[in-house]
Formats: sequence, C-alpha cells, structure tokens
Amino acid sequence: MTTALIYLVVMVFVAAVVFLVASLVFGRGEQLAPLAPGATPTELPAGEVSGEDVRAVRFQQVVRGYKMSEVDWVLQRAADELDALRARVAELEEQRQEAVAGE
Repeated sequence: MTTALIYLVVMVFVAAVVFLVASLVFGRGEQLAPLAPGATPTELPAGEVSGEDVRAVRFQQVVRGYKMSEVDWVLQRAADELDALRARVAELEEQRQEAVAGE
C-alpha cells in the first residue's frame, strides 16, 4: 500500500513539473500582448456601431477566459444596433412599396 502511494505522489509531482515546463516553453498561446491589470480594450462608439467597430473589439482575458460582463455588453449593443437597422430597412422598404403603388 505504501509503495502505491509513493508511486502516486511521484507521478503527480512529475506531471506537475512537466506541466510547468510546458507552460513556460509554450506560453498561454496568446497572439495579443497581455493588458495591464484593470485595463480594458472594450470600446464601442456612443452612436451607431459599424462593422469596423465590432471587428476592433477586444475583450480582456482573465483566468477562465474573457470577462463575461464585457462580452454580454458588446453583444447587447450589437444586437440593439442590428434591431434598429432592420427596423429602419423595413420602414424604408414599406415607404418604397407605397411610392411604387402610388405611381
């Protein structure tokens, strides 16, 4: 029993060392430079959101991924903008059909 426990402890230790060495050698796999603590690159203009604005959005990475509150905020803004644009398109199409029918 003692021998099995020693083997288990040694295996856990070896796995931890291999993990740490691999982490140091390969890093976290990030393509972007890490941000300063507390900084956020998440920005959208106060007015209309363009495709470039959405493409330029970056989320701060935290231990378990991105900050969910920032992701939710951007997604909500993008969804609101899409809803507004679609409503405007529908309005303009209705006006165009009325103009065509009136001719």
